[in-house]
Parts: sequence; structure tokens; C-alpha cells
Amino acid sequence: MTDMTATPAVALTEKRTRVRIWILMLILFLSTVAYADRSILSISGSGIKQQFGLSTVQLGYILSAFSWAYVVGQIPGGLILDRFGTKTVYGVTLALWSLSTFLMGFVAEFGVGVTGAVTVFFVLRLALGLIEAPSFPANARVAAMWFPKSERGRASSLFASSQYFAVGIFSPLAGWLVSQFGWQWPFFVLGGIGFAAFFVWQKVMDTPRHHPGVSRAELAYIIEGGALIDVDDAGELKSRTRVSWPLVKSLLNNRMLWCAYIGQYCAVALSYFFITWFPIYLVQARGMSILNAGFATVAPSLFGFLGGISGGIISDWLIKQGWSVSWARKTPYIVGMLVAGTLVLAAVSDSNVMVIALMSFAFYGKGVAAGAGTWAVVSDTAPKDAIGLAGSIFNCVGNIAGIVTPIVFGYIVAATGGYGAGLFFVGAHCIVAAFLFLFVMGKIERVGGEAKVA
Repeated sequence: MTDMTATPAVALTEKRTRVRIWILMLILFLSTVAYADRSILSISGSGIKQQFGLSTVQLGYILSAFSWAYVVGQIPGGLILDRFGTKTVYGVTLALWSLSTFLMGFVAEFGVGVTGAVTVFFVLRLALGLIEAPSFPANARVAAMWFPKSERGRASSLFASSQYFAVGIFSPLAGWLVSQFGWQWPFFVLGGIGFAAFFVWQKVMDTPRHHPGVSRAELAYIIEGGALIDVDDAGELKSRTRVSWPLVKSLLNNRMLWCAYIGQYCAVALSYFFITWFPIYLVQARGMSILNAGFATVAPSLFGFLGGISGGIISDWLIKQGWSVSWARKTPYIVGMLVAGTLVLAAVSDSNVMVIALMSFAFYGKGVAAGAGTWAVVSDTAPKDAIGLAGSIFNCVGNIAGIVTPIVFGYIVAATGGYGAGLFFVGAHCIVAAFLFLFVMGKIERVGGEAKVA
């Protein structure tokens, strides 16, 4: 096994491996599976609504159920993550959330009526949300652990863009499965993929210092770049002090962090419109078939993913050009959210092609914003001893939008008889977020000062 205690001078004589890239590909895959678990209900939703005779409001509550538990589970999930480490917590939750997804396909076998169906779907989605709660804070820990500051924006942007991968890949697949076999089959297939992913995670994941594939050159590069490589080591986890109230208070009383929290809320509002109501909107308001609606989500997903990668690349490039971390993260976010606001134009378009084009442009902008100014900010600002907790608070506030957006959108559609007002409701989030980052946020810096590296 490679000697991980080598000094940077010795390490420079060795070939630098790129294990961190493979680790990033793994968390991208797991994040894609996690987002697909959340989003496939929107593809199966029309079939579920028809079979059980659900109302629009009832479906809206089911679509929001995941986020109720996801939000509640964030703080406990972050504390558990900081105590037991990324590999253990991510592995256990991956197996359990895949089981929850798999069981969704059996609801029709319970022989329940409308009220019973709503209850069972709601409970299973609550379970999924609670179990998945630590997943994205865990991704932030991996980014802080494995990547130097100059690469952290790109790394964070990639897993933040998994939502587009999930919709772009699994929506067409789910649409085909529903059209050929019924609404249950997307849950069966995705649950099976999650079970297989559990074994891959257990085999591949480790800390940088102890990973057998990491060369001394790569380890030195990661350390010199400011990565917190020992944050998940067994000794570090065992000796870590309990989270103190002053530390929690510093995460809750910070203006910069609250702007980041609200910025995440606004970005998540757009995401949840896309993964819950957008396919249903295409079917019910635009007259598409379920199969065509599934394929119609591919273009916005692709552009959202490209935007996410662009945001991370642009942000890291600006840092290398001498920009401050603050403006390198904030500038792409502000511009991206303003571009995302153009989705409101879909409300006045008569062309399905134009609607898809507008959504593609808008979600490219949203991707740029998320790639530069959401999870990268957590990795840049979280205290070393509370990366999981900081990410959980950030994700907790942000994912309240996952509760609010599907329900409010459902009520707006029910009250107005159309989707136009709902699109304006979603678009307003973009203006609020851009304003906060530009005028209120201030300097982006690590809470408690820059953490020392090993």
C-alpha cells in the first residue's frame, strides 16, 4: 500500500492519480439515483391519480410529502453524519431509501380506497424523505474532504446538477415503463438500481489518506489545495466534541449564511416545480401524452445540467483569475437566477416547442446559479467540526421549498383553473434570490475563520 505520510516534496516526484474524480463520479451517480427517487412520482402521478381517483390538491400533498420529512430529518441527519462519518451513514441510508422506493410499487396491492391510498403514498414518501436527509450534506463532506478549493466549485456543481441527470435519464425511462407496464414499474426498477448502488458504494468509498488508489502526489495536491482530508477518519470522528450551542448559534445568526439559505430555498423551488408539476403540466395543460411528456423533459434537463457544470467551471476559473471567492461564487449565481426567471414567458406561449425552449433556457440559468452559488458555498464556509450540520441547516431551509412549492402550485392551479399564475409564482423566486446575493449577502468566508488543513 502507498505510504500516505510522504511529504509534498517527495510526492511531487510521483505521478498524480485522479482517484478524486472517480469518487466524484460515484457521488454524482448516487445523487442522480436519489433525485430520481424523488422525481419519478411526477411521471407516475397521472396514472396514480386516475387509478385511485385523486384530486389535484391530494396529489399536491403526496408530491410534497417527501420534503416534509426531508426537512425535519436534516438536522438529526447532519449530526449523525458528523458523528459516524460519510461512508457508514450514506451506505445505510442508500439501502433503506431504495427499499422505500421499491415498496411504492405495491400500494395498489393493499386494496385501499382514495383516503387509504393517499395515506399510504404519503407515509412512504415521508419515509423516503427522512431516510434521504443526510445524502446531500454527505456530498458536501465528500467535496470538502477530497477536493482543493480551486476544484470545489466544479465538484459541487456536478453533484448539484444530478437533478437534471435524474430527470433527463429517468423521466423518459419512467414514461416508457408507465406506458408499457403501468405506473408501478418505475418504482420497482429504481429501487433495484439503488440496491445495486449500495454494494458499489461499500466497495469504492474511503478517505483520501487511506484510499489504496491515491498516490502521494495526489494526496499532497489535495492537502495543499485546502481540502479537509481527515474530517472523516475514524480517530477524528471518535475524538470530535459534541456540537455546542455557540457553534449552532454561529450558523443561525450569520447574515451571509442566511442569504445562502434563502438562495438555496429559491433554487429548490424551481427544482421542485420541475420534478413534480412540470411533467403533469405538460400532460394536463399542454395536451402531451405521458410518454411524450417524459421525453419532453430531456431538453430542459440537459440544459440544466450543462448550466450546472458551466457555473462551477466559471466560478473556479474566476478564482484562478484572482477574483475573490465571494464574487466568483455570487456573480454566476445572480446572472443565472435572472436568466431562470424567463420561465414565466411560458405562461403566454401557445407553442409546445417554445415552452420546451423557454424551459431549457431558464433551467440553463438555474443550473449556472446552482453550480456556482449553492453547495460550493457550504464547502467554502462550513466550520471544520460541523460540515454535516452546516450542510443540513442549509439543506433544511432550502428544502422547505419542496413542501411549499408543490402544495401552493396545486392550490393555484385549483383556484385559477390554469397554470399561468403558478409559473409566475415560481419565477418570482429568481428575482428574490438575485437581489439577496447582490445587495444583502456580503463577503463569503468560512465561519470561524479558514480551517487549517492536515
